[in-house]
Amino acid sequence: MKLKSMLAALAMGLCTLLGAQTTSEEFNARYQRQVSRLGYAGVGVEGILDKWEAAFPEDGLMLEARFNYYLVKSVRSEVVKKDCKKWLGADPILSIPDSTGVKVNYFEEQFFDEQMLATALGFIDRAIELYPDELMYRVDRTCAMLSYEKESPDLSLEELTALADRHSKEAPKWTISGTQIEEADFIRLMAEFCVRLYNIGTPSGYEAFRVLSEKLNRMWPKEAVFLNNLGSYWLVAKGKDKKAASYYKKALKLDPESDVAKMNLQLIERRKAAAKKGK
Repeated sequence: MKLKSMLAALAMGLCTLLGAQTTSEEFNARYQRQVSRLGYAGVGVEGILDKWEAAFPEDGLMLEARFNYYLVKSVRSEVVKKDCKKWLGADPILSIPDSTGVKVNYFEEQFFDEQMLATALGFIDRAIELYPDELMYRVDRTCAMLSYEKESPDLSLEELTALADRHSKEAPKWTISGTQIEEADFIRLMAEFCVRLYNIGTPSGYEAFRVLSEKLNRMWPKEAVFLNNLGSYWLVAKGKDKKAASYYKKALKLDPESDVAKMNLQLIERRKAAAKKGK
């Protein structure tokens, strides 16, 4: 009887131990609750991540959470005076007139600890390696690089062109948060990255915008958005109204309801009329 009782107690203890094990989903829920209260690098977050990683070292969400933790830790912000009306697409957080009455603009600028950033990128690179068709991890990485590179998005452009190449050559079954997406969703994502490059508003940003838009236009020649992008490059970055108009007209043939093409063609016409009056 004693042996049976001992075996029964052991079995019950084993069941209790197994039942007490935390699943990956439970770790994620605990992590999300802590982040919602205290942020990605808040008190208690690292402890949850340590336990999550020990239990599920190849969990993509855990690796993404590690990435977010170290990315936030890598960044510090300063308010910096800049001689421009917009910087990286953002309005100044403060404008103060100087002694002559001219407004001096101040912007919030992020600075990175490169060693901490490298640690963050190591975790998201591991997630990409394990789950190569999950787009969110690639988006995380590219957005981090865009923030790091600021005015000159050279590495970001390389990542985006490589992403487009993989889509074209391999036709992967992309997912976002584990749900498979359609090609139209991928096109929209790439279009959003074009906007990010355009909004940088520097010569390097505009050139990256042009290069990516040209590549995407070759991949999807029937998508008006990339023709509009090229029109905007020539209109805004280069001031070549005639060349810009040719792209906007091509875009209108594909999408007669394109507001971007219509409004910018009207702008070009107004400029032309004003130039004639000024002669």
